[in-house]
Amino acid sequence: MKKRKSLYHGHRFRAAIISLAVRWYFRFQLSLRDIEELLFERGVVVSYETIRRWCDKFGAGFAHRVKAARRKPGRTWRVVTDQLRSYPAAKADIPELANVKHVFVKAAARVNNRAENSHQPTRERERRMRGFRDPKRTQAFLSSFGLIRQHFALKRHLLRASRYRKQLSSRFAAWREFTGIAQNPSTVS
Repeated sequence: MKKRKSLYHGHRFRAAIISLAVRWYFRFQLSLRDIEELLFERGVVVSYETIRRWCDKFGAGFAHRVKAARRKPGRTWRVVTDQLRSYPAAKADIPELANVKHVFVKAAARVNNRAENSHQPTRERERRMRGFRDPKRTQAFLSSFGLIRQHFALKRHLLRASRYRKQLSSRFAAWREFTGIAQNPSTVS
């Protein structure tokens, strides 16, 4: 049986450093040069262009592994509507909607605020990057950014500190598994 090469085969830096740089880029609002500076502070001399290449090469793969490890959606689905008059006609035309639980909400001002706030991290990141210039690179970035960011985004305000730390530790362990890092790198040097 042929032994598979490491995901990081041919790279000069250790897997822990590459994984850390990719995670910082997609999880926090840091520029490539900020990450270069943070790594330099830890004794790792690497250019921001190398970090960009790592994010391009490994970001989508890491995001795919995060998505594959997510829980699958349940069997019950529901549709939330605002009692629009054309809705019964659409319901009659689409047979799949017959088995779906329908929840009606009263239309009020700023009902869509929750949906708009869900895009807030993306808008903040876009502002930090001074806009997205190339649609292809935008799509590549956003497909990885959302999944990796969501993997570490816990509802901290709903958890006690001990539970939060425990869940965050399990997320870091899963991240090390996704990225192919065996042990917990306590220090990166």
